[in-house]
Amino acid sequence: MTTTENPQQIDQKAFRRALGNFATGVTIITTRAPDGSCVGVTASSFNSLSMDPPLILWSSIKDTPSCKVFESSTHFAVNILASDQMEMSNHFARQQEDKFAGFEWEEGVGGVPIFPGCAGRFQCETHDKLDGGDHWIFVGKVVMFDDYGRSPLCFHQGSYSMVFSHPETFPNSGKEASQAPGQGRMSNHAFFLMLRAVRAYQERYRPKLTTLGLNLVESRILLVLNEFAGLDAEELVVHLHTPINEAREALLSLRDRELIRVEGGGHVLTDLGRSKADDCWGLAEAHAQETFERFSSEEVDTFTRVLRELISQ
Repeated sequence: MTTTENPQQIDQKAFRRALGNFATGVTIITTRAPDGSCVGVTASSFNSLSMDPPLILWSSIKDTPSCKVFESSTHFAVNILASDQMEMSNHFARQQEDKFAGFEWEEGVGGVPIFPGCAGRFQCETHDKLDGGDHWIFVGKVVMFDDYGRSPLCFHQGSYSMVFSHPETFPNSGKEASQAPGQGRMSNHAFFLMLRAVRAYQERYRPKLTTLGLNLVESRILLVLNEFAGLDAEELVVHLHTPINEAREALLSLRDRELIRVEGGGHVLTDLGRSKADDCWGLAEAHAQETFERFSSEEVDTFTRVLRELISQ
């Protein structure tokens, strides 16, 4: 633990690490420069300030070129990034000639660029500018906003993260689960226990998948096509264990989002789809590790062996 009594002796690196314990969302703040060019910066300093009037705030380092533009702008927008917009966050965090090249955007209030696919957006009139040491604190009066309800991208201790529901908020968790009836044939039959275990596993996994903007069937399709490219809908359902109509709907959704494409009568992943499949694998691994961490490696090995033998029968 690092502490200090004298503010003059604060280690800035240690101070930054300590501040990193506070998890934040990730935004791209946008505005228009006097010459009409678009300006956008990645920021995690966004916060709400007032309900009446509706005010929000964010801050920027004073000596950056973009900050000079925001000092004189009459409007700006806060684009709250969704969990699948990490690349966008990295892009707008770097200095470059035209940050907006290659990104879809539309014109908002005051000509300010706003992005689709976000978790939420706030379009603001510049309300005030406050001195905050080496930062300017910009206060905006919200004149329009959009709430898309998408899972947000988060930042914690120098790394991107996503929002997962706390285990204690799940239905039938904790004491309720431990008090579930344990009598009767179905409560002690291996087959029905497996069904209940799979359902419980998926119910805890499903909210995590929403952070990737996917449902269970869509994520399974990406994972299967990552291993077996070129499958059609009928071939996919063998691996998905889902009705053909659900598989077809999921395939259409994935095609609309350019995560897969039709090739030779089957389906293959696009570059974006392969990246999303990697995200799915990472999420699946993390969920499995969280689920089985209370069991010994020998218990997990035995469980895995039993499952494989049941499948091969």
